[in-house]
Amino acid sequence: MKKILLLAVAMLCASAACAQSAYNYQRRSLFDTLPVRPSDIVFLGNSITDGCEWAELFDNRHVKNRGISGDRTGWMLERLDPIVKGRPKKLFLMIGTNDLAAGIAPREVAENVCRIIERFRNESPWTKIYVQSILPVNGADVDVPHKNHWERGAEIVETNRLLEDLCAGEQKNLMYVDVYSALVDEKGMLDKRYTNDGLHLTGEGYLAWKAVVEKYVK
Repeated sequence: MKKILLLAVAMLCASAACAQSAYNYQRRSLFDTLPVRPSDIVFLGNSITDGCEWAELFDNRHVKNRGISGDRTGWMLERLDPIVKGRPKKLFLMIGTNDLAAGIAPREVAENVCRIIERFRNESPWTKIYVQSILPVNGADVDVPHKNHWERGAEIVETNRLLEDLCAGEQKNLMYVDVYSALVDEKGMLDKRYTNDGLHLTGEGYLAWKAVVEKYVK
């Protein structure tokens, strides 16, 4: 019975992995067909970005969602072409939490973010890039915690420090934006007012995020 149960769990995990891969392909193939224009403002990231209706949130048809659930920095580097070639006016980047959950070190995350930035600097130098901090996570005050994510709280803080350092100094068209502080509670976790699973945001969470970046979007 125990062997059957373990086999079922393994099959379920394999199925979930395939579904994620299929979703990633679906979103990437869609983004390959949708144009990005010089007047656009692109939000680029993983499921936390993917889950928002950005154009409606900002009441601006030029705001485009290019988030893919489950995405990592290394995978993102492989799908930048249609965005970079569109030479968007602004780019709001948030990526890294899935890297950390997979055991990738904060320094490697920061190095890949640097590579993403360099693609734009080399091929779309007029794009204003806003590197947003990775959000806090919460595994204590929610019903369905994402264990691999909420155990990475210290790595998130370290990654954000590296990202801030990356953007420091007189660097044209590059800015670090601290969204983390607006959503963290007194225990250093994602405020339960903004999440129902400790990782993804509810509507109130997106409004708190919007409050931080709205002045840069406009």
